[in-house]
Amino acid sequence: MRRIAVALGALLAVTVFGTVGYVLLGFTFMEALYQTVTTVATVGFREVRPFTTAGQVFTIVLIALGVGTVLYNLGVLMEAVTEGHLRDELERRRMSARIAALRGHVIVCGHGRVGRAAADFLVAGGHRVVVVDSDPARLSGLGPRVEHVLGDVTDDDVLRAAGIASATAVIVALETDADTVYVTLSARAMRPDVTIVSRARTTGSTGKLELAGATRAVNPQRIGGRRLAVFALQPDVAEFLDVVMHDEDLDWRIEQVEAGPGIAGRTLAGLEIQERTGALLLAIRRTAGAQLEANPPGDLEVPEGAVLIALGTPSELAALAALVA
Repeated sequence: MRRIAVALGALLAVTVFGTVGYVLLGFTFMEALYQTVTTVATVGFREVRPFTTAGQVFTIVLIALGVGTVLYNLGVLMEAVTEGHLRDELERRRMSARIAALRGHVIVCGHGRVGRAAADFLVAGGHRVVVVDSDPARLSGLGPRVEHVLGDVTDDDVLRAAGIASATAVIVALETDADTVYVTLSARAMRPDVTIVSRARTTGSTGKLELAGATRAVNPQRIGGRRLAVFALQPDVAEFLDVVMHDEDLDWRIEQVEAGPGIAGRTLAGLEIQERTGALLLAIRRTAGAQLEANPPGDLEVPEGAVLIALGTPSELAALAALVA
């Protein structure tokens, strides 16, 4: 685009130069502009007025400048069209406009094995996703609900282009812990309130990522190893949790809902959650950062902002969200 802008600017400059020159030679503005265009375009029309020696010399100079400029413009435009640069630039602009219109999306930094799995799961759940990666090959074949930004995510401008100002969460799954820590720091500085989940390639980097601002640091290898052990010892429990959390064809889900201000002071027994919604309450977190309380008692008062974790169908969970809102 920069080369196209330079080429068009040069063509405009030659046109202005020729028009001003012919006006100084006694032409009217329209005559000067017409003569300049026909001369630069080399169409071979007649001269508007007979040329003096000065006019002939000026026309020779204008032809030399104009023909070179036109050929350069044609070369740049043909290269942009045949090699796809213009198409790619237009698509990038359309993508930027779509990302700017998103609200509540999830940014996935790094589209390797872990990032791709996270993005696929989010899309299956109906969420909008913006993937950021510096490798064009990794960004090919993305689904209709996935936008992408090609660039180095350690650059703050790339995070802004991904719409971090309006994102609900950021998943950082880069190749090295150093890059992951840096992007976590940058994302936290730009959005103090956003949820950041960072991939820890080693167990020792988990604490560093949390210090850098990660809401949660996850080691996929460690989680995978634990799941293998659970499948070996308690396969039915592991299969149930795996199906509930990851099987898109099953109606049951485990989700979290937040209690609104109108719920403050009411007890779980008074809410009659299972009787009124059908959802099964599994745990509650009374305040941010507090421990999860599994199988909470009925006399527990629900404070505003508490997070309830429940099992149910989408309609049951929607009824629970409406009840505690």
